[in-house]
Amino acid sequence: MTDKIALIGAGAMGGAIGARLAETGTDLIVYDRDPEKIAALVAKGAVAASSAADAASQAKAVILSLNSAAIVRAAVFGQQGVADGARTGTLIIDMSSIDPETTKALATEGATRGLRWVDSPLSGGIPKAAIGQLTLMQGGTEADVQETQSILSKLAGNQTHMGGPGAGQTTKMINQVLCGLGFLAVAEATALAEAAGVDVEKIPQALKGGRADSALLQEYMPRFAARDYRRTGRIDNMVKDLNAAQDLARITHTSMPLTAICAEVHRMLTAAGLGGEDQAALMEYFKGPNKEIAP
Repeated sequence: MTDKIALIGAGAMGGAIGARLAETGTDLIVYDRDPEKIAALVAKGAVAASSAADAASQAKAVILSLNSAAIVRAAVFGQQGVADGARTGTLIIDMSSIDPETTKALATEGATRGLRWVDSPLSGGIPKAAIGQLTLMQGGTEADVQETQSILSKLAGNQTHMGGPGAGQTTKMINQVLCGLGFLAVAEATALAEAAGVDVEKIPQALKGGRADSALLQEYMPRFAARDYRRTGRIDNMVKDLNAAQDLARITHTSMPLTAICAEVHRMLTAAGLGGEDQAALMEYFKGPNKEIAP
């Protein structure tokens, strides 16, 4: 049995995942539709594949890092997809953020093709991937999750088995609700501090250790104040995740009024052309009613 790991999807997040794995000694095969993204990981020690099927045919496990459920399905079950090349028993590790119901369906379909499936979405983004300190929440059988955790040990500082297929994605939706609301709350507080003439740069230190303290406050209030929009995530990806959380809320008959407001703010910024920007660009929402939001 080969010890090689395949990575399908080498975009911003997938590229960070691939770079960390390659740089820490993983025998990595990579496929992406963009040859330049493949080349960037080949330069770090990965081996290029000609298709998802080609990558899967050489690997004991396949990591997916893709932008939507539709893309995940196509990458696995489409023409020249993972399922066309994978051996029976190949482990699929989906690190994409997609909805739990689709994940359950994909896992079931995978089983009919002899594939094992673990959903392992992440929190921490590109900065945490670079230092191997991602937080991963996982759904699947105990044995498959244990194997997954071993494979991803160079990427993660915290891995938790949450339950069966889809449980990892459900936990990621909860994570995104907390993050989305947190980003918006810190941006709003920054705007108030600026308008009131308080030294924003001192606030994270002033609140450190108190109940209002958080990783988001410490990292993002300085970025909001500086209008530092360097990308470590995307507003439109948050829209996708908050949409999925709202869909889950409808299925479970859960009232989520704050999430609804947060999602609308993100949708508005996306409609204004800021979907590809980092969450720091939420400050554009607080320019005021007489100031134009500009990408």
